[in-house]
Amino acid sequence: MQSVAAELVALLVEVAPRLARIAAFIAVGVFAANVAVAFGLIRYVAGLAGWLTRPANLPDEVGTAILTTAASTTAGYATLAEYRESGLLDDRATLVAVTINTFFGFVQHVFTYYVPVMIPILGVETGVVYVSARAGIALAITVTGVLAGGVLLSERNVDRGALAEVDASGPDADDRTSRERVREAAGKSWSTLRRIVPRLAVVYTLVIGLVSNVDVAALTSVAEPITGALGLPGAAVPVIAVYTLDTTAGAVTLAGTAEGTFTVRTGVASLLIGGILSFAVSTFRRSIPFQYGIWGAEFGTKVIAVNTALKLVFISVTVGLLLAPVW
Repeated sequence: MQSVAAELVALLVEVAPRLARIAAFIAVGVFAANVAVAFGLIRYVAGLAGWLTRPANLPDEVGTAILTTAASTTAGYATLAEYRESGLLDDRATLVAVTINTFFGFVQHVFTYYVPVMIPILGVETGVVYVSARAGIALAITVTGVLAGGVLLSERNVDRGALAEVDASGPDADDRTSRERVREAAGKSWSTLRRIVPRLAVVYTLVIGLVSNVDVAALTSVAEPITGALGLPGAAVPVIAVYTLDTTAGAVTLAGTAEGTFTVRTGVASLLIGGILSFAVSTFRRSIPFQYGIWGAEFGTKVIAVNTALKLVFISVTVGLLLAPVW
């Protein structure tokens, strides 16, 4: 009993400094991200949206919805739903607009999750490559939407006369004082930390304990048929499995492996493969409730199908590029 207690104390002593450092980076990053959002930085980043709608044969007003998505995914999708219901966009044009939305929806998560949470957990090098890969995937989907609009859409898919029936003025002006914005950013940051840090502490401790007490070489030999074909170490299996259920925990699992187990490329590829497998979980947990709530079951299913198919294609291409033996 005493030996178990001693091992637990030793484990906590090892984990505590790392966890404190990661939690501190997350706290600073999340607060800075929320302050940036509160002061409208995302809106400036999303200002490019209007340049994408015209080549896609969509009205400039659709750029407003895309801009709104960068600040609020729900508000952006709701605006597009209003355009569809009013007759401004038909189903094909709406699907193109939703596809173009992808990168700008990702922009919000760069500020509020990927940079302040994932990079501190993964480390600068792996974290930046991972976030860049996710950004590249989202941008590729958006460019695909623009190209599809240029080929598949025409005036038949857009009824500009319906603009009189919709509010295309965009988000309301924010008249909060600077102090109110900072206070709200602090409140959102505290809420995020309360959700992430306790889970992070539990998962990180379990992962370090597992790595310290389990023969990783044995796990590698068992996983060889799966990981060998992709050139990934056997330790990728638990990373992928955990990431499938929870992205933050998957990153923690990767960060907790022994130094030298993963290269930057194999680590990022493992997380992306976990992202592919997580679609089944995330579809039922988030996509179906959200998309059905916005569009209804029939059109919501089409949106989910298009989004999922494009993500699968471009994540697979990215994994292939990361693991290509030519560089």
